[in-house]
Amino acid sequence: MIVTVTSFKGGVGKTTTAIHLASYIHETKGNVLLVDGDPNRSCLTWAQHGLLPFQVVDEKAAPKLFRKFENIVIDTAARPQYDELEALSQGCDLLVLPTTPDSLAIKALSLTVNTLKAIKSQHYRVLLTIVPPKPTKDGEEAREMLTEAGLPLFSTNIRRAIAFQRAALQGVPVYQVKDSRSMDGWQDYSTVGKEVLTYE
Repeated sequence: MIVTVTSFKGGVGKTTTAIHLASYIHETKGNVLLVDGDPNRSCLTWAQHGLLPFQVVDEKAAPKLFRKFENIVIDTAARPQYDELEALSQGCDLLVLPTTPDSLAIKALSLTVNTLKAIKSQHYRVLLTIVPPKPTKDGEEAREMLTEAGLPLFSTNIRRAIAFQRAALQGVPVYQVKDSRSMDGWQDYSTVGKEVLTYE
């Protein structure tokens, strides 16, 4: 299975999503490769301590490894062009589109979705990320708006938590972080991971 994580906007949890989907697939199926295709090399930076339970490689080194892995997660560069998005869509089983619930991110998401519709891609799903806790209603309002627009959404949001930042600094999945919210964050991604695997 090939899962690609992409977005027209930075700062929406794209790398965090790629890391944790790879973590979930590793836990449930094993044999997963995470390919870092973002020029910022955020996944490789996360992995530099050597503590992640799966292999992370640069996109240029990935092709010779593909045949050794049954499952591949790809973190792409932000703001892919039309032809790049078309190639990404054709080359994977599922496109995951992370977005925060703020208006700028939603506008960027609409550009991505419009392009996907133009190339007649249907195997994508939107993931609301970095959603502030209640009583703030940003996540609920964004979900309602995206649902009314007919966009396919994952059934759960990824709640905002400092534990994710600590996980990146420590070079581990969030469930290894000593923080009161770390398991909440992992539960969110586990729920998403289960849905991802239904596209296998």
